[in-house]
This record gives sequence, C-alpha cells and structure tokens, in this order.
Amino acid sequence: MQTIWLGGAEWLAVLRIGLGLWWLESWRHKDRKGWFERGTGIAWAADVAGKHRWGAVRTGFRRVVEPRPKLIAYVVVYAELALGLGLVTGFLTPVALVAGLLLNLLYLVLMIHDWAEQGQNAMMALISLVALFAMAWQTWSLDAALGLFL
Repeated sequence: MQTIWLGGAEWLAVLRIGLGLWWLESWRHKDRKGWFERGTGIAWAADVAGKHRWGAVRTGFRRVVEPRPKLIAYVVVYAELALGLGLVTGFLTPVALVAGLLLNLLYLVLMIHDWAEQGQNAMMALISLVALFAMAWQTWSLDAALGLFL
C-alpha cells in the first residue's frame, strides 16, 4: 500500500482517533443537566419513537426505554464518553468499535426521518466498520502496547 506522509496503519490510527474525538464531541455538547435532571434527551427520543413509521421501533422504545428513562439517559451519555476515550487511547478498541457501530445503528433507525442526523450516523458507522476490519488498533494504541487483540 502506498500512502503519503504516514503509513497505512498510521492513517487508520488517525481515522480511529478522529472517530473517538467525534464521540467525545457528542458527549461534550450534551446538556447533561437536561438529560439527567429534566429528562430532555429521552423525552425527545420518546417523541421521535412515538411517531416512528415502524411499529417495532415504537414497541421497542416503550418496552426498553420508557420504563427506565433515567438509567437509559446515563447509559447513552456515558457510553458516548467511554467510546470516545476508548477510541482515542486505543484501549479495548474492537469492543469500542462494535459498541459504537451498534449505537450509531440505533440512532440511525430511531431518527430515520431526520436527514440532518443521518449523514453523521452513517459516516460514523462506516468509519467503525473500516477501523474494525482493518484492525485500526495496531498503531498508536494502548491495545498494541499491551499486546491485546493481535
């Protein structure tokens, strides 16, 4: 593989770190007080799910999220932080990539009608797939330093 400036493994590390920074920005800009104290994030998602054209989304949201809105708010917010930290540092990278891919797919399905969000979720999912199958934890990562996932 020919590349400019960095080698292929280094460019994959840049892609992985960039994805991690994207997750960290998603976490940073969240109004955590609103999510945790007023339930704004889950209330917004409930409104979106309630109008969803797919019955499975409406039913799944009612069964999984509505009975435990505070717990799910914490899970979503801190999952984004954990994904960002894991990808930037390259720690448990394959786990973070799979979890991030699943979270992006959940966001994609929930917000299927919101085209402004779809590009972000589709691109983050694509980057997760590329980084996973190219094993982007081989360079500039704690996984490589610790000999994990080789």
